[in-house]
Amino acid sequence: MNPHLDFWEAVQRIRAGDPRYAPDAYAFVMESLDYTVRALDERRHISGAELVDGLCRAARERFGMLAYTVLERWGLRSGSDIGEIVFQLVAVGVLSRREEDAREDFDRLPDLKTALEDRYFETL
Repeated sequence: MNPHLDFWEAVQRIRAGDPRYAPDAYAFVMESLDYTVRALDERRHISGAELVDGLCRAARERFGMLAYTVLERWGLRSGSDIGEIVFQLVAVGVLSRREEDAREDFDRLPDLKTALEDRYFETL
């Protein structure tokens, strides 16, 4: 079976019941997960905070000053939105979780506008 098709079929099923996030949001969360894991010294499980940080770094690299605008258009405004997508993907079997992983871990993170725009200007 083609894993690429499985992912998009899973996204379609999720969005049939919850259309809050654009399909590109799911793809970008998955890309950001890969981006974050590849940046580590060794392959391991990452926390919600690490994923959000990696997603922000990937968004700044790809979209520059428009990073928040692009993510907002896809429905991603906060760590909570990223957590929602992660746990939706867990629910359909695309991602797995550890016992200690909690959806609420993402709720404690700063909003993406602050994380992206403040950090973007810090790097100039």
